[in-house]
Amino acid sequence: MIDPMENDPAQPDNTAVRTALWRALHIQVDAPPYIIEDTMGLQLAEPEAGWQQRPDMHADYTKRPRAAMVARARFIDDLVVAQNAAGTPQYVLLGAGLDTFAWRRPGVAASMQLYEIDQPGTQAWKQQRLQLLDWPMPTGLHFVPVDFEQTTWWEQLIGAGFDLQLPAVVSCTGVTLYLTIDAIKDTLQQTASLAPGSTLAMTFYLPIQLMAEEDQPLQQIAEKGAREAGTPFLSFFAPEQVLTMAGEAGFKSARIVSARDLEQRYFSGRTDGLAPASGEYFLLAGT
Repeated sequence: MIDPMENDPAQPDNTAVRTALWRALHIQVDAPPYIIEDTMGLQLAEPEAGWQQRPDMHADYTKRPRAAMVARARFIDDLVVAQNAAGTPQYVLLGAGLDTFAWRRPGVAASMQLYEIDQPGTQAWKQQRLQLLDWPMPTGLHFVPVDFEQTTWWEQLIGAGFDLQLPAVVSCTGVTLYLTIDAIKDTLQQTASLAPGSTLAMTFYLPIQLMAEEDQPLQQIAEKGAREAGTPFLSFFAPEQVLTMAGEAGFKSARIVSARDLEQRYFSGRTDGLAPASGEYFLLAGT
């Protein structure tokens, strides 16, 4: 994901690695049917032996946030596949991290131009791993490294060949926590200017007092850890605030997809108690 404090030019963002490992852990410790089956991120991350014993990988402790991560990934997968089937030829991943869509969905990827945007260090490391794994490189895949202190992702995206005349689906997950409200508004305004028929799926986090009580202790721990790591969480929003920002940015349509919505869509009928944490929700907006 986009991490403005990333310092090592040849290492992936820690949160991107954790997200990939949680997807893999889902298949290892949760019961089928799986929300998403992504073992390729584990191959990319290549964690140390015994990674499942890390505190942030504890099967029970991470159950709800892990469920939220796999639900988030499944929602984006479904959205991109549906938008492509409807004729959308471009897919932009803001904060791509160790995303594996281009390899898990090769048929869809072959019919789209994909633009993975992230910090230069994460992207360089990912491309090295792809070469070592000898994975086929989709012809329409573009890596767009962005030093966010020096330039804007919008400029770099256009420079990479993005066609402003064609619609696109844009995903931006796990990023707004680390951005100021001004940076978020800028991103909304830029994506609202995309060609008609474009879609933005962007995640936001609720203020802790609006989360389910059972999720609040873990959120407090996460906030403390982020501060100590030098990447503090900056932005939390109630859903109505996000809808207001989307309208002010110029989107023609906007709606909220909550954690409860994702639970009903993907977890209904499960008997193992797996369900997403309540803190994260999607803004789904169209031009």
